[in-house]
Amino acid sequence: MSSTPVTTFWRVAGMSYLQYINKTAGTMRSVLKEPAKTRAMAQEAYGYNAAVWEAGKQGPKLPVANIQQAGK
Repeated sequence: MSSTPVTTFWRVAGMSYLQYINKTAGTMRSVLKEPAKTRAMAQEAYGYNAAVWEAGKQGPKLPVANIQQAGK
């Protein structure tokens, strides 16, 4: 028996689990045939909303154009 610890291949490749899942999902969507491919690619798009809280009350939710703006 080997004393080397068992690790997953995505960790060996230097990826996080989320990076691995995103890459796998994108690959699976790209190999589908039409019309399933079009429906799956539409699910790939997503957006973020952010709201400012003041005095314990949530302000209106506004769309965030890029992830760098989300924390501002």
